[in-house]
Amino acid sequence: MARTLARTAAQTAAAWSPRGLLERLFAKAFDGLVYPQIWEDPVVDMEALAPLEGARIVAIASGGCNVMSYLAARPARILAVDLSPAHKALLELKLAAARRLEQPDFLRFFAAADTSANLALWEKLRPHLPSEARAYWESRGLSGRPRIAAFARGFYRTGVLGRCIGAGHLLLRLHGRDPGRILAARDLDEQRAIFAREIAPVLDSPLVRLAAALPVTWFGLGIPPAQLDALRTALPGGIVAVLRERLERLACGFPIAENYFAWQAFARRYDPAQRALPPYLEPERFAAVREGATRVEVRRAMLTEALAREDAASLDAFVLLDAQDWMTPAQLAALWIQIGRTAAPGARVIFRTAAARSPLERDLPPALLDGWVYERERSAALFARDRSAIYGGFHLYRRQA
Repeated sequence: MARTLARTAAQTAAAWSPRGLLERLFAKAFDGLVYPQIWEDPVVDMEALAPLEGARIVAIASGGCNVMSYLAARPARILAVDLSPAHKALLELKLAAARRLEQPDFLRFFAAADTSANLALWEKLRPHLPSEARAYWESRGLSGRPRIAAFARGFYRTGVLGRCIGAGHLLLRLHGRDPGRILAARDLDEQRAIFAREIAPVLDSPLVRLAAALPVTWFGLGIPPAQLDALRTALPGGIVAVLRERLERLACGFPIAENYFAWQAFARRYDPAQRALPPYLEPERFAAVREGATRVEVRRAMLTEALAREDAASLDAFVLLDAQDWMTPAQLAALWIQIGRTAAPGARVIFRTAAARSPLERDLPPALLDGWVYERERSAALFARDRSAIYGGFHLYRRQA
């Protein structure tokens, strides 16, 4: 089922055309874990969607960090939807851990995610997981070990994205550079200097230009062919210019002590001093996360199909991640028909795009946006604060009350 869902979502061209074959290859990546950590900033999300207390939310789950973090704002309900059984199992593991573990153990399990003590904690969690999630974590991956063993060996180095980041580190080291040096920077000026010395020169190398030209390179970052097309035209210098711009913003746009995305990119883990963590792992938010964990429903489905099962005017917030970059105009219209039907007065929709512009005004029939306001200036201000730094745009739409 997972393969069918992912292939349906990613397919925009004839199956056996060159483009179709690339889309099938991309969908294949979603048979397993893609994102050990989500790459959208939940702090920005929560500001855009506020007020969330008592709200009814639907969100694409991905690695689950967003859904778990939203619980700190005390929503009434979250419907978390994803195509991947691995992502579903990861979020269900996080929810079970929030309910069953004490805060120090919860923090160690997901913040360190690299100690053998986590396997003892797994024994406490396994009876409380849905059977499919338990079977996923106990099944064996390519290493021959049970998948749950990744939490004893470095979970954030796993998954398609984790391995892709590891390949980037290897490439830098082959050029005699160490990306981890940026994590010791004391201020933004030092971050810029280290980026210029350790990372920027490699981006101009023939090897990087060759790798950037290959679509499969970008599949490792979860970027399908349709989204890659948008990236290629986002800046005059093409895809390498986009790569440089996004990496420089990630490395230099925010203080390292505040940016857990930079720690994942340049160290493949979180800050051991725990200065920069996703909101759901911050100790002061744990009580709200634990209390809210019972109000999350996790469903494996395409988002449009999941919304079709919800009542009219029953949802206050929609978190679409970058899924619309994947969609044809027909798929986009089908999604917004359901968003329009299920949105309550005052509902908010947020999403990100590879390029700067929202696709809705270009690809959506105008009638489907009747009653919606695009908050353009606020979207730009929120985008400027998004620490993940990998997208070209952040977009907020509000349903008129």
